[in-house]
Amino acid sequence: MLKCKNRDPEHLSPQQIDHPRQELRYAGRDYSRPGKYFITICTAQKTEWFGSVINGKMYLSEIGQIASNLWREILVHFPFIGLDACVVMPNHIHGIIVINRFIGTPLVGALHATPLLSHDTTHLSDKTMSSISPKSGSLPVVLRSYKSKVTKRAHKFDTNFSWQPGYYDTIICTTGQLSRIRKYILDNALK
Repeated sequence: MLKCKNRDPEHLSPQQIDHPRQELRYAGRDYSRPGKYFITICTAQKTEWFGSVINGKMYLSEIGQIASNLWREILVHFPFIGLDACVVMPNHIHGIIVINRFIGTPLVGALHATPLLSHDTTHLSDKTMSSISPKSGSLPVVLRSYKSKVTKRAHKFDTNFSWQPGYYDTIICTTGQLSRIRKYILDNALK
């Protein structure tokens, strides 16, 4: 059983949201299992690629529109994923991703947006690669694919666009926590 920690956004320091670290992941958590996840993805150096907030309203740039549209397209490429509240801010995206896949259900699909490895891995065994690679259908695979596709399309406007490595996630455990996170996301432009 997962023991939830108080990791609602209002209880996090800016460093925890702006600088995702692997140790923020729940040890032993299988991120391909069904669940609700609050996600924050940031641009590199907090560059405001996605637009600007004026009088509490977010105005998306071309790259911000790409990020917003491709977020919704996650459903097309990963049919076992559900999307809840989401907001694209000038230098980050907050969203709730729901993994709906039943355990044992085979995964179908391709990682069409995921770049190929640039180094030679022929010397690594399949077992080694399997142990170090994200599981098919897992949250890391979904987010890697999303970030890759946004980057590819954003580079048509500006080749300097880039993401901060990784992402921040919180496993949503209760209805109350889900409500607080939804409110945080929807009110984000007002802050």
